Amino acid sequence: MMPSDETPLLELQDLTKTFGTGETATQVLKGLNLTLQKGGMIALLGASGSGKSTLLNILGTLLRPTSGGFTMLGQNLFTANDATLTDFRNRHIGFVFQLHNLLPDFTALENVIFPSAVRDGVERPAARRRGAELLDIVGLSDRINFRATKLSGGQKQRVAVARALMNNPDLILADEPTGNLDSKSAQQVMDLITRVNKSENTAFLISTHDEDIAAQCTSRIEIRDGRIS
Repeated sequence: MMPSDETPLLELQDLTKTFGTGETATQVLKGLNLTLQKGGMIALLGASGSGKSTLLNILGTLLRPTSGGFTMLGQNLFTANDATLTDFRNRHIGFVFQLHNLLPDFTALENVIFPSAVRDGVERPAARRRGAELLDIVGLSDRINFRATKLSGGQKQRVAVARALMNNPDLILADEPTGNLDSKSAQQVMDLITRVNKSENTAFLISTHDEDIAAQCTSRIEIRDGRIS
């Protein structure tokens, strides 16, 4: 069933995550209830060890929750099998990491179109055109054929944002996307994220320790000891 315009982007109901069993069991997420709407720009805050990274990995369908409900765009992801989760992730979710995770021997364009090639199993001319358009949007059309090793830190992170947009995702999960950048480059990346959020209606969930970054988001979620506070 196709989601309606009123369908929330995602919903969590009493979601938990426990690592280990028996006496060594550690409950990291403790009954989270959360609804995110389409097109939001949300800051995710919390101290180290609070459960932020675990939550991001679950929302990115890279990690399964232990119990509770998890739906995105109306689809039940808690009970989905691995193949369904992989397909859903490729079509609806993008990622931007603190360490940009670019392929060093690939050009900027090749890095951007990589998610499309993985999804389709082949590199298509249309993907190269979209990749070039995205690099233009992020201000790197003059670096399209530069290998990742020849780009500055801020440029690499802008390539990472373009890569995250390649498959037209509904949600981009950004894990400390400005954590390794100087203040000028960090602001350039946030300006780009804000522009994309408004122009493409792409939702961003941005994990950060930086209150200045959080202040640029439209809403915020804080996790303390595995609970949303």
